[in-house]
Amino acid sequence: MKHHLRKLLKRFPRLKRAAQRLLSARGVSTDYQELADEGRTAELERLGPAWKSEILPARQRELVERELTAYLQGAAVPVFDVLVRSLRDLDDTGEPLRVLEVGCSSGYYSEVFAIAGLVVEYAGCDYSEAFVAMARARYPGLNFAVEDATALGYPDGAYDVVISGCCLLHIPAYPLAVAETARVARRYAIFHRTPVVIGRPDMYYRKKAYGVETVEIHFNEAGFLALLAASGLELIATHTLDETLVDGRGHATRSYVCRKKVA
Repeated sequence: MKHHLRKLLKRFPRLKRAAQRLLSARGVSTDYQELADEGRTAELERLGPAWKSEILPARQRELVERELTAYLQGAAVPVFDVLVRSLRDLDDTGEPLRVLEVGCSSGYYSEVFAIAGLVVEYAGCDYSEAFVAMARARYPGLNFAVEDATALGYPDGAYDVVISGCCLLHIPAYPLAVAETARVARRYAIFHRTPVVIGRPDMYYRKKAYGVETVEIHFNEAGFLALLAASGLELIATHTLDETLVDGRGHATRSYVCRKKVA
């Protein structure tokens, strides 16, 4: 059976590529289980360090390499396109924007920006030593640091733009992470690939990411927008990656672009 399947995939390259995409997508996030109120705090504490796993960087990078190759060849990669557009649309002084990505993983967005022709001064941080080690090895000319998103070691207004890079959903103390993103940003903050729910309170899940058990939070959108405002941020653009709504209830994944309010 497996022999015939391999022959079939070899004969039809398009089918092989489709199968690879399907398998990689299934392998990213699986086994979702909603966390009930009872026992949630203990479970969030247990799963808090999950993304520090030393096996995650290589597993994630395997998928990222395929996406980067496709992007370099001119293919649309929606999660890349949205963040590139978000930065391009910012009004600027003509000088390169100093950009910090919080939750940078292996730093691959520095490569995305280079492929897209964006002129930015990129730096990244992550709370995983393993991810930061990979980032430093792959992009030795850039600045990467091990940092906790809820207590960043940078001074106020250190970067023109601070990107929260799809990490909030794994941070139970996410209001602190939002506040820190706003504090370190001098002009703009971008909350990229944020899962939200409409008409429902925050939803908490246990799942497997690349086979590693972790937590994922889907934020009540109205509450999340109120949190941004309370953190001194003004929403100036919203980019929707996906959305499902029925009678005013549903879920979406969005990137929120904010301007820091003048004190």
